[in-house]
Amino acid sequence: MQGLTWWLCNFRVCEVLFFENQKDRRVLVTLTNNTLPTLEDVARVARVSTATVSRCLNRPGQVSDSTRDRVMRAVEELGYTPNFGARALAAKRTFTIGAITPTMENAIFARGLQAFQETLNEAGYTLLVSSTGYDPQREAEQIRNLVARGADGLLLIGYERDPDIYAFLEARKVPYLLSWAHRPEEKHPAVGFNNCKSMTELTKAVLAEGHREIGIISAQMEGNDRATDRVKGIRVGLHEAGLDPQRAPLVETPYSVENGANAFEEIMRSAPQTTAVMCVNDVLAVGAMNRAHDMGLDVPLDVSITGFDDIELAKLVKPKLTTVHVPHRLMGSLAAQQLMRFVEKTEAPQIRNLASIVEKRETLAKPRKNVDIDLVLR
Repeated sequence: MQGLTWWLCNFRVCEVLFFENQKDRRVLVTLTNNTLPTLEDVARVARVSTATVSRCLNRPGQVSDSTRDRVMRAVEELGYTPNFGARALAAKRTFTIGAITPTMENAIFARGLQAFQETLNEAGYTLLVSSTGYDPQREAEQIRNLVARGADGLLLIGYERDPDIYAFLEARKVPYLLSWAHRPEEKHPAVGFNNCKSMTELTKAVLAEGHREIGIISAQMEGNDRATDRVKGIRVGLHEAGLDPQRAPLVETPYSVENGANAFEEIMRSAPQTTAVMCVNDVLAVGAMNRAHDMGLDVPLDVSITGFDDIELAKLVKPKLTTVHVPHRLMGSLAAQQLMRFVEKTEAPQIRNLASIVEKRETLAKPRKNVDIDLVLR
């Protein structure tokens, strides 16, 4: 039998039997009924040093599986809770990282934040997440609140915010890292990808199929530099091909499948010559695909549709969505690693631009000639 078993001998003394490899080992731990178990108690029961217990709790990846299991069994049986207040005082850090996202409803953030949290947890950090609803004033309040609560560092999404916020963080020497975006001209530390360039590459793929009448469905661009840069990327691609970017109909709409559907219908009714609709994220694109089906339009024979992000849904819909693959998990993990190095002062701030890939699937094809779109729209 393996594990730890407790017998209460009296109100003041507990005797612990520790069984390992079928050999009984007896450890006596004295606890008064008013005393909580300590790190030293855990170390004695698990028969390791206090430093090893500390590593198991704070940086479990640095300890072997067998040792970690033994320590965690002791922690559970003793009911030990680490004193993070003492740890924070000793290290002059709270081992807490804040992440502020524009929304909790957008699946594109979930995968990256999951990897971000997993990497932080392995190093003994706790993640606090808040959402702004794309409200810059709310973001500013949340940044100040997290700093006031002692967050060691912050993960922020994109570049676009009041310069006073950056000045506030720098004045208080709070490390921050931007993600989900990369702009070559910006100097802020970031781990992200170039939204403009990525969308330009996708536009080139659409143009290569022969499309010249292209519509755009975007998330609302005010305060959202990712959507702004993606629309810019489409227009850059059109301009480089000798087309007038301003001729491309553009509908801005909040993030949702239904809004994507409504935006698609608006474009097709206002510009029925459109042969391809490019959406700045996959959710809007799936909405466009659904509405195309409802309108009796074949995707991609009557109209091609593209997305951006390559969330799991992009591969589940029929036909499979042509999109831009973004390395969300890699981005989240690298962002956590870099931010921790900033906090621990082991590395100077850096800028990392991650590669994105055009995933050509089944919703992009050459435009069909002589489609009577007016008949379809009646």
